Amino acid sequence: MTSRSSSVQSARRALADRLREICKDSGLDGQTLARMCGWHPSKVSRISTARTSPSADDIRAWCIACGAEDQTDDLIASLRAVEGMWIEWRRMEQTGLKRAQELVLPLYERTHRFRAYSPNFVPGLIQTHGYTEAVLRAVQRRRVATDDVADAVAARMERQRVIDDGARRFAFLVEESVLRNGLGDFDVQQEQLEHLMTVGSLPNVSLGVVPERLARTRMPVEGFWIYDAKQVNIELVSGYLTITQPSEVAMYGDTFEQLADLAVYGARARALIAAAVGSLR
Repeated sequence: MTSRSSSVQSARRALADRLREICKDSGLDGQTLARMCGWHPSKVSRISTARTSPSADDIRAWCIACGAEDQTDDLIASLRAVEGMWIEWRRMEQTGLKRAQELVLPLYERTHRFRAYSPNFVPGLIQTHGYTEAVLRAVQRRRVATDDVADAVAARMERQRVIDDGARRFAFLVEESVLRNGLGDFDVQQEQLEHLMTVGSLPNVSLGVVPERLARTRMPVEGFWIYDAKQVNIELVSGYLTITQPSEVAMYGDTFEQLADLAVYGARARALIAAAVGSLR
């Protein structure tokens, strides 16, 4: 599956433009380049117009034919960056769930301002051990053959240490329905809801709950994380999307602010959480 994200498409086009320029600077036309590489002529056209993503071997052959071997490594690095913007779950989780948890740790360690919106689950950084286990167990049953849930839970718990750094700032928004999503048993739900009250009182954490109400002005959207003002990550049904294009990151920042305006905080948020705890009984 190819993501429709403008960030991914822009990166693909940028790589295609660089390859096309190399061909032009070498004085070759598309047919000659294809013949030198042993390809059908249409392949050069598809790559140079970003309709087809080249492989690393394609880039090597292209650069050799154009006498631009010195650009090979840089172009392959760009290809890897594009590939990393969209990763299918089956690829990311082919060895289990622990790897997916560990892959984002460097991102968390270099981020100072976190913003997360979730319409379905409590965000991972403020999940309890039991809640995390319920979430990842459901994921494992749905799409992952390897059962390393215990290790994946431990990796996510380790990642939560960033919240203890008072120099970092965290803003979490959840829909009220998240408080009653039924993940885990009574004890898991109660512990998680009580943990939300605790973590919401931390000086470097803002916790907002978007109340269920009629005629709301902004509809729920897909869950997303914003890291500083540089990157957005979105977990979709089929894969994991990374957005870095500034204009698109800004769109998610604006969406976060609009949803934040609908949320309640402090005592009003705690009242909604307390009501959810009460409903468990």
